[in-house]
Amino acid sequence: MIIGAGQGGLAVGYHLARQDQRFVILDALPRVGDNWRRHYDSLKLYNPAKLNGLPGMSFPAPRLSYPTRDQVADFLAAYAVEFRLPVRTGVKVDRLSRNGDGYLVTAGDERFQADNVVVATGTFGRPYAPAFAGELDPEIVQLHSSEYKNPSQLRSGPVLVVGAAHSGADIALEVATADHQTVLSGRDTGQVPFDIDSPWMRPLWPVLSFVARRVLTIRTPIGRKIRPKIRAHGVPLLRVKTRDLRAAGVERVFERTTGVEDGRPVLEGGRTLDVANVIWCTGFRQRFGWIDLPVIDEEGWPLERRGVVQSSPGLYFMGLAFQYSFGSMLFVGVKRDAAYVARQIVRRMAKGVRVTSADASKTTAS
Repeated sequence: MIIGAGQGGLAVGYHLARQDQRFVILDALPRVGDNWRRHYDSLKLYNPAKLNGLPGMSFPAPRLSYPTRDQVADFLAAYAVEFRLPVRTGVKVDRLSRNGDGYLVTAGDERFQADNVVVATGTFGRPYAPAFAGELDPEIVQLHSSEYKNPSQLRSGPVLVVGAAHSGADIALEVATADHQTVLSGRDTGQVPFDIDSPWMRPLWPVLSFVARRVLTIRTPIGRKIRPKIRAHGVPLLRVKTRDLRAAGVERVFERTTGVEDGRPVLEGGRTLDVANVIWCTGFRQRFGWIDLPVIDEEGWPLERRGVVQSSPGLYFMGLAFQYSFGSMLFVGVKRDAAYVARQIVRRMAKGVRVTSADASKTTAS
């Protein structure tokens, strides 16, 4: 059983299918790829198409182009069709629990019994905004980055973008370019010291890919050092840089937005901002409350190593931020993570693990 038909879940499915394992992939959204279609319209990947394939299939775009949101979504849909992966869409999983030696997956009125379960719902869980967001004047348009599509959603007038990692910078630049006075608030996350769209990047991509996959891992001191920082604060600015924001007229303030006064957002230094719109690029919180097993730590992250939950045999995770390496957050790292997880499942099944209980309305072996 694989829960989630994003790139991680599909890649695991590819490997299981090649090993003639029985499985099903469940996804809550109507179509494969819809998890990408929900992002903002102008989103493009931060690395070229040649690095964004999945096992058995290259990305169908010019090798040095940067795929758009919709191209990624269409690629995932085509991938599921190409390899005849057994995906059931529109099935929202409500609960995962133990069932004898196996697991019971509940989705509305349906129940599925499985020897192995891969939770491939990714890192993006519940959109987070601070509690004081509810105190803002109701006339102010508020959107989380997960809801933002394009500037047409905004009222006329100034915009405050809260959160200055790469999505916040991307959105701030876009709304400023659309003639909104824009303030970008948040800590400095740093920025990569090169232009990722430059032709000079072409010979560097193999090097950066190697670093992301082989150097920054949970097995190296530097990887273990930066992993919690990446998980807590996101990655440095990638495509949009500080100079781009400045050129577009974005006011960059390094103070956090910490409260509300008279219905207006307030910076930690006490400055009140008179804005018509607030876009919360404040990230997500893990959403694993539906897993009825003691496998989640105090910070909301699964207790796993390389996706394998040692305390609950047969339970796996895919698509977590820095699951094994920095590259785990990118297509280039998903392939290795998926191969590893699938290999653990096949080995377990080869040992003769089988569920004996038959009280579920649906059954699947993996």
